[in-house]
Amino acid sequence: MTLTRRSMMTGAAGLALASPFAAMAQSGPAIHVLKDPNCGCCTAWIEILQREGFAVTTENSLGTALFRHKLDKGIPQDVTSCHTGEVEGYMIEGHVPVPEIRRLLAERPEAVGLAVPGMPYGSPGMGPEAERDAYDVLLIRKDGTTEVFASYEAA
Repeated sequence: MTLTRRSMMTGAAGLALASPFAAMAQSGPAIHVLKDPNCGCCTAWIEILQREGFAVTTENSLGTALFRHKLDKGIPQDVTSCHTGEVEGYMIEGHVPVPEIRRLLAERPEAVGLAVPGMPYGSPGMGPEAERDAYDVLLIRKDGTTEVFASYEAA
C-alpha cells in the first residue's frame, strides 16, 4: 500500500473527529478501589463506574487488611460494605450510585466520603435497579458521624 497525501489527510480527519470521544472516555475522575478478589458484586460496581467514564484502578485486598484500611481512612465500622474506593480525597464505601459520587465531587463537603452500608439489593452492582430495596447513601463526616446524603426508594 502506498501512502498518499489523500490517505494521510483522511486519516488525520478521522483522528480529529475521534479525539474528543476518546478524551471523554478517559477524562472522568480517577478512582482506586480495594476489593476482595473473589467478589462479583465489586466487579459489577467497578464496571458501572467505567461505563460512566471513571478511570478505575483496582487492588485486591482480603479480610483484616481490607477492614483495617477502611477504619484507617475514617470509615465507621457500622457503615462498612464489601469494597472501598478513593476518589479525589474522598472515600466511597460500598455500592454508592454514580450520581451521588458526582454530587459529592461537585459540592466538596468537609467529609470523609460516602457509604452505602451492607449490600442492598438493587444498589449498583447488586441486582436490577427495577427491583431494588430501599436504601440510603450516607455522608460520613470527619468526626465519624453520618447523615443521609440521598435516599433511594424501593422499586
